[in-house]
Amino acid sequence: MREITLSRAVNEAIAEEMRRDPRVFLMGEDVAEAGTPFKVLSGLVEEFGPERVLDTPISEPGFVGLAVGAAMTGARPVVDLMFGDFLYLVMDQLCNQAAKQHYMSGGKLTVPMVLRTNLGATRRSAAQHSQSLQALVAHIPGLKVAMPSSAYEAKGLMKTAIRDENPVVIFEDKLMYQDKAPVPEEEYLIPFGAAHIKRPGRDITLIATSSMVQVAEAAAATLAGEGIEAEVVDPRTLVPLDEATLLESVKRTSRAIVIDEGHQSYGVTAEIASRLTEKAFYHLDAPVVRMGAMDVPVPFSPALEDLTVPTPGGVVETARRLCAGELIHAA
Repeated sequence: MREITLSRAVNEAIAEEMRRDPRVFLMGEDVAEAGTPFKVLSGLVEEFGPERVLDTPISEPGFVGLAVGAAMTGARPVVDLMFGDFLYLVMDQLCNQAAKQHYMSGGKLTVPMVLRTNLGATRRSAAQHSQSLQALVAHIPGLKVAMPSSAYEAKGLMKTAIRDENPVVIFEDKLMYQDKAPVPEEEYLIPFGAAHIKRPGRDITLIATSSMVQVAEAAAATLAGEGIEAEVVDPRTLVPLDEATLLESVKRTSRAIVIDEGHQSYGVTAEIASRLTEKAFYHLDAPVVRMGAMDVPVPFSPALEDLTVPTPGGVVETARRLCAGELIHAA
């Protein structure tokens, strides 16, 4: 099987869906001539023209609102939000309008739009361009939320999102665009709400999202050398969440660490850990531990920034202590 970058996988997914369905169009800041600052969408305007690949003004509330209206009236927009941090600018359009129209219209209206954006620190982009805000939108009923962890997931989830009748927010990690993974040439889709066991194990479950899957896999490889078999599970989507697969894994291993790059307090780690504790309590030999980003603005200083997010070494140390029978809380 060929290996391609996550960037190319996203590009292929959108191009294939635009060829398949003339209602699909792409819009956002610098998506046409520049192909986005990360060059993910390069070449699409040459194939589909400026009528379907639209460069927008620097007015996120304006063009996201336009996308909501277009989706309600029969189009299928894919909106590129240059940085996930800009979600704060479009919360009314996304959370009050797109998320609620199907309910408020008694099922008469749908908003089949995709908002693709990014997350992730350690790129030296400072506090306003480094946040991981997936919990912000996962909190809102009516929105689906996907978090690909490789090129394979990125393509399959994007194609599923474009075909979905609901508004979907997809978060891609900025540092993963050049990471390669096997991706089939033939068409495939990844259903929402279907977690993937990346690595089987029997001693502890590592549930990780997006780039934290790589962190968990690196930690699992180290732990294997010490005789500890860690199972790595990628939820793929936060909404809907494949709770059954997560619970089955934790019931087998009896220990769990939940890893996400969003701020630890009131976030993804808290929600998943709570569900595991509520529904697998009598199977647990230790408390479910959460490992998220520090509850601080992301520093620009490399030395400080690298300390704010979970690392393989930190996961290894926490897993060792859990498997040794120490009842601990996440640091």
